[in-house]
Amino acid sequence: MGGCAGSRRRFSDSEGEETVPEPRLPLLDHQGAHWKNAVGFWLLGLCNNFSYVVMLSAAHDILSHKRTSGNQSHVDPGPTPIPHNSSSRFDCNSVSTAAVLLADILPTLVIKLLAPLGLHLLPYSPRVLVSGICAAGSFVLVAFSHSVGTSLCVVFASISSGLGEVTFLSLTAFYPRAVISWWSSGTGGAGLLGALSYLGLTQAGLSPQQTLLSMLGIPALLLASYFLLLTSPEAQDPGGEEEAESAARQPLIRTEAPESKPGSSSSLSLRERWTVFKGLLWYIVPLVVVYFAEYFINQGLFELLFFWNTSLSHAQQYRWYQMLYQAGVFASRSSLRCCRIRFTWALALLQCLNLVFLLADVWFGFLPSIYLVFLIILYEGLLGGAAYVNTFHNIALETSDEHREFAMAATCISDTLGISLSGLLALPLHDFLCQLS
Repeated sequence: MGGCAGSRRRFSDSEGEETVPEPRLPLLDHQGAHWKNAVGFWLLGLCNNFSYVVMLSAAHDILSHKRTSGNQSHVDPGPTPIPHNSSSRFDCNSVSTAAVLLADILPTLVIKLLAPLGLHLLPYSPRVLVSGICAAGSFVLVAFSHSVGTSLCVVFASISSGLGEVTFLSLTAFYPRAVISWWSSGTGGAGLLGALSYLGLTQAGLSPQQTLLSMLGIPALLLASYFLLLTSPEAQDPGGEEEAESAARQPLIRTEAPESKPGSSSSLSLRERWTVFKGLLWYIVPLVVVYFAEYFINQGLFELLFFWNTSLSHAQQYRWYQMLYQAGVFASRSSLRCCRIRFTWALALLQCLNLVFLLADVWFGFLPSIYLVFLIILYEGLLGGAAYVNTFHNIALETSDEHREFAMAATCISDTLGISLSGLLALPLHDFLCQLS
């Protein structure tokens, strides 16, 4: 993986292989390796989630089919978009943006369901290559699509982000626990920069096609970060504050066996994996609930939270909702050093209250200004990002080295399962509400 010095031994691609111990680095070299890994995982988080976020930000444009080969100069060309429901009090597309969400998440769900069972047998490098190629393919295929059906090539973005997330989170088991915070911050940065770049470039006059093609450098940056920036992992000692905090925690899985080095998860039996998974449910269930509530809002209600008394068009309002949500996610995913939350059930409850409140507003229309919705959506993003980073941080502290790689891969299913359930329910809700006069 690492691309430091030519003499440095590259980390074995397969988790089951042993690495040759290296002599302890001098202090300056150790600090340099720390920052290379920190920046590397931040960039991996950024690049891995970027295509996924852009596809969700472009969902309204994809379903409106606002691009043709004859007019690439602006986001609102002349061809007739997909018909809206003019009899409804909502300015509805005939298909909910949840359709793009499902195309963007269901392949990820399949990957994450299968990952704990056998993905560890596939070396890391081929996984990363496939992830980068799929991300680039999603930008190209969606950019040149000419119908809603072919626009759902966003499934390639789903494959990229799903395979990448389970791969890179498993990889954190071979590095100091601090890299989890950097990875989470990078994924939050992907949300903010992805939504902001799509909003900014389309507002500046680029067409959706031109905007998507301009982002092809992101998959290349992902590959460079993995192959050239990360250093070879060594035997890690959490040390300092993390060591004290970890010692004070009760382990998720009680075991009398001595802890083994990270990288041995491939030797766990199915019974051991089931035991570990049951111990993880305390964190998996609330994360599922958090993501169900927030993506039900994002892809089920955003399009229906439409204000006529503003200068922003419907498409612009949708993009601003996405951007503000991602800004909240980025802020909270980067907050681990100053705010740590162990009881993530509280975040799940607060997110469900958000869902109930905004659903009531869609039905009754009592909020007088779009700016109030902006604040609620920013708050929604803060809750979702905090739930993500604290869940994985808590698991890293409460699992043994022997179980950590598997635990990270297994917990990845949480957000994806919640998002998938929300998309399935958002589709019939959209159809029902759009039939209201």
